[in-house]
Amino acid sequence: MSIQTTPDPTLNRIQIDQLLDNSQPDDGQDIIKGLQQPQKTLPPRYFYDDQGSKLFEQICQLPEYYPTRTESAIFQQYAPELAKITGACELVELGSGSSTKTRILLDAYQKLGHPLRYIPNDVSGGILTSSASELLEKYKSLKIQGIVGTYEQALAHLHPTPLPGRMVIFIGSTLGNFSPEQCDQFYHHLNKALEPGEYFLLGIDLQKPVDVLESAYNDSEGVTAAFNLNILNHLNWRFGSNFNLDWFEHQAFYNPTDCQIEMHLKCKRKHEVTFSALNFTASFQAGETIHTEVSHKFDLKQIQNYLHKQGLTPLKTWTDSQEWFGVLLCQMGD
Repeated sequence: MSIQTTPDPTLNRIQIDQLLDNSQPDDGQDIIKGLQQPQKTLPPRYFYDDQGSKLFEQICQLPEYYPTRTESAIFQQYAPELAKITGACELVELGSGSSTKTRILLDAYQKLGHPLRYIPNDVSGGILTSSASELLEKYKSLKIQGIVGTYEQALAHLHPTPLPGRMVIFIGSTLGNFSPEQCDQFYHHLNKALEPGEYFLLGIDLQKPVDVLESAYNDSEGVTAAFNLNILNHLNWRFGSNFNLDWFEHQAFYNPTDCQIEMHLKCKRKHEVTFSALNFTASFQAGETIHTEVSHKFDLKQIQNYLHKQGLTPLKTWTDSQEWFGVLLCQMGD
């Protein structure tokens, strides 16, 4: 008896490029440097192991966390207009996660009869692969080239597109997690990746009442706290450290001077943590904190002026009725 198998029709429509080599030990110098500062810090990139990515997706569904649903509503209303402006366009999404909002864009391009080509990028290969599989099932003509790596690696890895244009998508206000120096560095890489006339789509969280902001990062279910603490779990398995999560607690508050939410992990007791893979020991005092993330809240006019200085012309800006969130479509100049 012969067994017949049905070929998977999605196989020739997807390619995943693994630029992060997790089999090789990370040198961890950014961890050592951060934990030796008077104000201890950890790079936010360590939030996003597979568990961290899942927790962030849960955060996006929380009632207190307005950014995701507000930005999604903007996309629902204006995606058809956006697709008409750009025409047929390869979509490159940095930090794609579950690609939920990108589906709204794909729907708009598909409705106009444009070919669908999508390049999602994420540091979590697990969530990138699972979301890509879902997209291939929904969009029968979609072609995907996933890139597992950092934003900089993804931008440097882009090849000439077969479509008439390209749009790099950076939404979810991830830009707000960058320091001013990191912003400048990001746009340096973006400028090298985009050709004149190509597009950049940016989503940013805008300034608003402090109680709204602080509630979004201190949810009643404790999911954001679990997400913040998970960075220590990630370091434990990746670098052989021995953080006890019960000895730290989540803190998030608004810093009015810098117009940003700050996330910290507050140490409850004096102790030491050893990183066996890094030959490094960090000492902690009761009451001190590890600064894990900032989330800057933007002013529309200021960001538009900044984008102009980076060689990007804002063509269109869309906001919600409360002006809590902004989506900007920009075009690269000559």
